[in-house]
Amino acid sequence: MLDQDMSNKIAAGDGFIAALDQSGGSTPKALKGYGIEEGAWTTEEEMFGLIHQMRSRIITSPAFSGDKVIGAILFERTMDGAVDGKPTPAALIERGVVPFIKIDKGLEDEANGVQLMKPNPGLDALLARAKALGVFGTKERSVINLANAEGIAAVVAQQFEVGRQVLAAGLMPIIEPEVNIKSPERAEADAIMLAEILKNLDALPEGEQVMLKLSLPAKAGLFDPLVDHPKVLRVVALSGGFSRTEACAELAKNRGIIASFSRALLNDLRHQMTDEEFDASLGEAIDEIHAASTAKTPVAA
Repeated sequence: MLDQDMSNKIAAGDGFIAALDQSGGSTPKALKGYGIEEGAWTTEEEMFGLIHQMRSRIITSPAFSGDKVIGAILFERTMDGAVDGKPTPAALIERGVVPFIKIDKGLEDEANGVQLMKPNPGLDALLARAKALGVFGTKERSVINLANAEGIAAVVAQQFEVGRQVLAAGLMPIIEPEVNIKSPERAEADAIMLAEILKNLDALPEGEQVMLKLSLPAKAGLFDPLVDHPKVLRVVALSGGFSRTEACAELAKNRGIIASFSRALLNDLRHQMTDEEFDASLGEAIDEIHAASTAKTPVAA
């Protein structure tokens, strides 16, 4: 069973979801953005130790609380680690932040204009571990590069198949078929994906819900039917390569969608900052993303 208090907070909370889930392949890039160059570690363990220190600094910052950050998506190693001597999910819950975990194992090579998720044979064990640690939900990512109807149908079908596995484990799935914002066929891909998601939502049993994490649409308001759908707990948006300013401007045009930003949240943070500088920079990013998630700009039809 889902935790009802967490479910209510995600459904109606006045805030956004922080994405702290950069995994193995993207960790060096994330550390470089934080001001730590590749020569600073010699083993993978040291590298993950450094990224955990960064995430711990974010989670323990006074700026990072459940008032504006209603959820946070963790990488598996972060979930298994500790913050201030407590398991990371418990440390988040203490701050009023609902914990999620990234569960996909990366992407297959592109075929039919899309990248499906790689097989994940250990998923049931991971879901059981996450549930035991108090995690509320999961996140899984695929990528759509072209408006290929067959490819997009395959991505969405796989996403919902994994989503049902997550639901069966008593967790809330965030389904993330990311449309590449640099795609030359972005608007067409958005429309095909929307139709496929609606078809799969309608096939869910009554009373079941999922969450959706989507690229901001080329046409503002396109995802209104998903925001209003009874089988969708919440629609969140990724920044997808937009700068924070661009992502917030686009997000503010889309009613009912809140942020789940990674790069756009963390971009200005540096390892070398004093705690005061770090907290001020993080607080500024949180305020800007919170405003775009909660104060919407009406868009002419």
